[in-house]
Amino acid sequence: MNFMNFENRTAIITGGAQGIGGAVAERIAAFGARVAIWDVDQKLASGMAERLGNGSIALGVDIADWNSVERAMQQTLAAFEKVDILVNSAGIAGANATVENYPVEEFRRIVDINLLGTFHVNKAVVASMRANNYGRIVNIASIAGKEGNPNASAYSASKAAVIGFTKSLGKELAGLDIAVNCVTPAAARTRIFDQMSQEHIDYMLSKIPRNRFLEMKEAASMISWLVSEENSFSTGAVFDLSGGRATY
Repeated sequence: MNFMNFENRTAIITGGAQGIGGAVAERIAAFGARVAIWDVDQKLASGMAERLGNGSIALGVDIADWNSVERAMQQTLAAFEKVDILVNSAGIAGANATVENYPVEEFRRIVDINLLGTFHVNKAVVASMRANNYGRIVNIASIAGKEGNPNASAYSASKAAVIGFTKSLGKELAGLDIAVNCVTPAAARTRIFDQMSQEHIDYMLSKIPRNRFLEMKEAASMISWLVSEENSFSTGAVFDLSGGRATY
């Protein structure tokens, strides 16, 4: 099978109304995938699903809320009958502050979305993938999860946890044709920048040897391969999109 052929494949993309998730949705839909856009912004999600066509659908989902995720999974299965692909792109950066000054509730909010949300959506799709002995999962982590960014302890910690979670689930499902991987992007110009101080944005750019931010099409290209049938061996792995920043 040509990996750019996603005919008869169905995908859930969280945070798929924009950013990296939106770029992946557009790429795989262009090659035949039917996509369920799960996004907290129902209006944006509906607009994206309409542009994608192919019978794609949009659902308003709060991934930090298990009941919301479970309900969305039931609706997705009612529409598609199965789920072959999950790209978990939903996440937040949160506030920039030192650990000493970090608001406790803000730290918890970031962990709830970035880590517990990852657990929720991965948990939700496993039964369908196991039943069909096929699945491709990509969780979006961050280079901050490998290296830690100052004044971003909650984000860095939550994304490090996404890496560990992905490795664990990859090993659990390694005996099946289900690949579970994550990517660790450097910063990209998405709406997540709206949550960051300019000082922090400048810091991130200064750490990228290519001296520019990641482009959406570059992320979509790698992720599309990871969720393709051609990726039949790599699982529990971390794929860098760091522009040379990653040191391990």
